[in-house]
Amino acid sequence: MPFQNAPVSLASALAARGYASATPVQAAVLAPDAEGRDLLVSARTGSGKTVAFGLAMADSLLDDSGRCPPPGAPLALVIAPTRELALQVRNELDWLYAKTGARIVSCVGGMEPRTEARALSAGCHIVVGTPGRLCDHLSRGQLNLSALRVVVLDEADEMLDLGFRDELETLLKAAPTDRRTLLFSATIARDIANLARRYQRDALRIDTVGGNTPHTDISYRAILADQSDMAGTIINVLRLMESPTAIVFCHTREAVRQLQGILTQRGFSSVAISGDLGQNERSRAIESLRHGQARVCVATDVAARGIDIPDLGLVIHASLPSNPATLLHRSGRTGRAGRKGTCVLLVPPARRRLAERLLEGAKVTAEWSGAPTPEDIAKADAERLLSAPALSIAVPESGGMHELITKLTESHSSDQLAAALIAMWRSSLPEPANVRVLSPGSVKKAPRERTRRDDEEGSSREPREPRESREPGAWFRLSVGREDRADPKWLVPMLCRLGGIRKQDIGAIRIQPDHTLVEIAQDKAERFQSCAAGADADEITVEPAAAPRQGASGGRPPRSGGPGGRPPRKSGGGFSKSGPSSRKRKDF
Repeated sequence: MPFQNAPVSLASALAARGYASATPVQAAVLAPDAEGRDLLVSARTGSGKTVAFGLAMADSLLDDSGRCPPPGAPLALVIAPTRELALQVRNELDWLYAKTGARIVSCVGGMEPRTEARALSAGCHIVVGTPGRLCDHLSRGQLNLSALRVVVLDEADEMLDLGFRDELETLLKAAPTDRRTLLFSATIARDIANLARRYQRDALRIDTVGGNTPHTDISYRAILADQSDMAGTIINVLRLMESPTAIVFCHTREAVRQLQGILTQRGFSSVAISGDLGQNERSRAIESLRHGQARVCVATDVAARGIDIPDLGLVIHASLPSNPATLLHRSGRTGRAGRKGTCVLLVPPARRRLAERLLEGAKVTAEWSGAPTPEDIAKADAERLLSAPALSIAVPESGGMHELITKLTESHSSDQLAAALIAMWRSSLPEPANVRVLSPGSVKKAPRERTRRDDEEGSSREPREPRESREPGAWFRLSVGREDRADPKWLVPMLCRLGGIRKQDIGAIRIQPDHTLVEIAQDKAERFQSCAAGADADEITVEPAAAPRQGASGGRPPRSGGPGGRPPRKSGGGFSKSGPSSRKRKDF
C-alpha cells in the first residue's frame, strides 16, 4: 500500500488526489512506533508536512469505522504562524478528512471574528488558526479546549521568531495535559527544543531534513545587476525561464505595487500580495495563480510561507532576504513535492558579499552570472518554438483545415509562412529589456565587513575606530514590553523582517514595562514605517514615537545594535552619516 497504516477513509482521499506514495515525513508519522505518541518533527518546506500531521492526528480523532464522532468541542487544534498558511492547512485538511464527517473551522486575523465564533459554538472537530486570533477567542470564552486530544504546532520556528511564545504557551496550558502534542519545524533550534521539553511527553524525534542538506530539487542562480536595472533584469529572467508560475519577492509594499505595475505594462499577467491587501484579495490572487489566470506573483515576505502552487517553478529575490532562513523559506515556494524549481537572487555589486554570506548560511551553492540579454532570450524563444506541441499535432480532417492549408501553401512560400508563424509567436510574448550585463569576474568584490560574530569570537583584525559623527534616528513604539517578555534576541530579527531593514539600521532599544521604544536610522524610517504598517493583525503594532528623554531607560539600560553583545550606545543613539546604514537604495 502507498500509505500503509493510514485509515481507509484518508487513504482513499489521498488516492483520489493523485498521491501514489508517501513522502519520507508522511511514512515516518505512519510508522507503528509513532502511533499515539507526541512527535517532534523536522522536515523541509514542500515535503508534505500538512498531510503528514493530518495522518498523524487520525488515530486520535477517528473511530474504528474511520469516522469522527458528532461535533462538539474541538478535538484537534492546529496552530500556524500566518493567515495564508492557516487557510492553506484548512484547505488541505478539508479534502483529506472529507469522508470522515469532520467539521473544520479556521480562526485567523483579517476574517470576521463573529462568524468564527458562531462556527465554534455550532461544534467542530478541528480548529486551525493563528496564535493571536486563537487566544482572542479563548479569552472571550468562545474557544473551548477542554476536549482536545491533539495539538499541532506547524512552522513552530517561525512562530517563535514572530514573538508568539506567550500565545503558544497560553494555548498549550489551556489544553488538557493528556493531549498529544505534534511539533513540526523546519529546524530544531534551542528554543524549539526547550518548548518541546516543556510541553511534550516522551516525544518521538523524526528528522527528514538529513542534517540540513540543501534542497536538491531547487537550483540556485545569483545574477549581478545594477540597482537601476533591477526591473529590466526581472523582466528578462521571467522571459528567459518561462516558468508557468513565478513569485518575485520584494521588501516593501510600495516596491510590490511599483513592480507589479511595470510587469503589467510589459504584458505579464501578474498579481500582487502584500500586507495592505485584505484576506479576500490575497485569496483571490492565490487562486488566480493556481488556475493559470495569472503567471507572476509579486509579493512581500507575507507570501514566504503558506503558499503552495503546484506549477510554481521560479522564485526571484528582487530584494535580498534578511537572513538565510528567509532565503530558504522564500525559495521553498518552488521545488515542492518532488518537482524541480529555480531560485534566482538579484544582487547589486555592492551587496555581493552579503549575498555570499546568505548563501553560505543557507548551505546552498549558486551559479553566478550576469543578467540575461535579449539575445539569450531570443535563443530560448527559438528553442521553445521548435519544440512547441502545436507543431506536432495531426491535421484535423474536418473543419475545412485542409482547404485552408492548400490555399496558404499555394499562395505563400515556406519562408513566408515560417516568418509569419515566428512573428505571431513573438507578438504574444513580452518584449525583453535592454540591461547592462555585469560579469561576475569583472566586478571586484567589496572588502569584507567586520561582523558582530567577529567581535564575539575575537577576530584578529584591528577594530575600526568608532565614528564620532552621529545622526539621530527616528523613534517607534512597539506594543510589547517587559511584561510581555520583550527581549532584543527576538525583537531585532522581528524588526528586520517586519520593517525590511538590517540590524545596522537599528539603534537604541528601550524596553519599558508595557511597551518598547526603538530607534531606526533616519533614512530608513519612512520605509520601516510603511512595511510595519502592513503587518498582520496577529503581530505587534508599531507606531511613531517621540524621542525619549535623556537617561530615561525605564529601569533597564538601553540596548542597541541588535543581539550581538555590543556595548550600548550613548543615550541619544544615532547613526553614522557615512556608514552603510545611510546609503540610499531602491526597494528592488
